[in-house]
Amino acid sequence: MAPADTRASAAPRLDAAGRRARLRQYQIELIERMQAARAGSAASVQQLGVLVGATRTLIALTEAGEIAPLAALTRVPLTQPWYLGLANIRGNLVGVIDLARYLGEGASAPGPDSRLVTFAGALGFNCALLVARVYGLRDGQNMTAAGALLVDADGCDWRALDLAALVREERFLHVAI
Repeated sequence: MAPADTRASAAPRLDAAGRRARLRQYQIELIERMQAARAGSAASVQQLGVLVGATRTLIALTEAGEIAPLAALTRVPLTQPWYLGLANIRGNLVGVIDLARYLGEGASAPGPDSRLVTFAGALGFNCALLVARVYGLRDGQNMTAAGALLVDADGCDWRALDLAALVREERFLHVAI
């Protein structure tokens, strides 16, 4: 009976190892694209498309760090309602922000597709955004401007998010109430 138990317990470890390998490969590809964008060798400007609250949002690859599964959050007392708490992402404590709530759009409800998108290290801000969904790479240059929004070929509206500007906002820097 021991060999069957060993096989049964090994299967989840192999699946977890496979997921980690796929995540690592995705991160490597994302880093390569970000480096190509910084070097100007990319034919188009790639951005990460995410769903923040109910709004499709574009984040420049140079400002996005990694995409992580929703981790357990530890609440921090006496903080703003949009500051969800701290998460441990690969051994690093990261402050998690509900950007939809910060922008006055109402609280985000975490779901099965929710992810944490960390800020790029170059921003010098150890933070992550709670996103309802990750759409993947989008090309903002091929979208049409419609006021403050961009419209893609399918007619979907997208809001561009400047994380570098966000981390300079006085209100964003003060999470304490």
